Amino acid sequence: MLFLLITLVHSYTNNLFDNSTKTFSSVFGYLLLIWILLYLGTRPISYVFGDMGTYGKTYNQIVSGGQVIIKKDFLFNYFMVFCTKIISDRVFFFVVALIYILPLYLFSKKYCGTYWYFVFFIFVSSYMFWPFGTNGIRNGMATSLFVLGLFFYERKIVTYALMALSFGIHSSLVIPIAAFVVSGIYKNPKVYLSIWLAAIPLSLIGGGFWEGFFGGLGFGDDTRAEDYLTKGNVNNDVFAYTGFRWDFLLYSSFAVFAGWYFIFKKNITDQFYIHLWGIYMIANAFWILVIRANFSNRFAYLSWFLIAPIIAYPTMRYKLWNDQYKIIGGILFVYYLFTYLMFIRG
Repeated sequence: MLFLLITLVHSYTNNLFDNSTKTFSSVFGYLLLIWILLYLGTRPISYVFGDMGTYGKTYNQIVSGGQVIIKKDFLFNYFMVFCTKIISDRVFFFVVALIYILPLYLFSKKYCGTYWYFVFFIFVSSYMFWPFGTNGIRNGMATSLFVLGLFFYERKIVTYALMALSFGIHSSLVIPIAAFVVSGIYKNPKVYLSIWLAAIPLSLIGGGFWEGFFGGLGFGDDTRAEDYLTKGNVNNDVFAYTGFRWDFLLYSSFAVFAGWYFIFKKNITDQFYIHLWGIYMIANAFWILVIRANFSNRFAYLSWFLIAPIIAYPTMRYKLWNDQYKIIGGILFVYYLFTYLMFIRG
């Protein structure tokens, strides 16, 4: 919030294209990057952070010579076993934080240049950024490796290699990977919008049918997928009650509206951006179908991790409005407000 308020004041007293704004972006960007790395990466190993306690317990069991049975997410597990031979558990979680955060910085820096801070801020102020850096650690690492794949977008071999790596970290990444392939073939944004809009009535009419249907498919891990989609929620988190979550559909619609506005109203023809929006729309449509699932946050994040670049990318690369910096400040405020209100709600 402190970073937001300072940025908001700066946006109303300066011009986006002034050298002072570029300096501001650089200074505050690196301050935020270092702060987030230290704050998230050096946290205590505790069950206060959900699954972090289990990861820490498993890590120390391996250090003590415990037997490791690797049946799923084999790359993450092999990575953990390798780390036990050279670093402590505290250092391990800092390395995990590096893998989680640095791709977001690299993506922001590459695609938005001197204005990278504003994109990075939206990444780290996103509603699920903190939980998937401390609790759903494998999901978070996997999605960040996917973002790193987008960083190498022009080098397709590297992109697909990193996406394969993300799948090895967490098999649920098959959903955005499939969306990446499909939206790369069918490059019509009207189709993406139609798919997303159709998912809403299909979910409302279908009820629990979709959870059972996709739970049976498994997505590379039959037991986990079925548990996430069809079994009760043993964690008292924000997704502890089920039903059609209109509040989270509203949050998802931020990126839907942004893409619609920039592509159809502002006539942005940037093929990378259209592809990025297509990935989000397809992956988010899948989540809408299983929105009643007890662990639907696991599936929501498979699209939500792309909200930041979808909202920020055009505003940093194109001259869109008069007083553009003020509008950017307003966008940051409204976007972060949802995260803060959900935090207050507890």
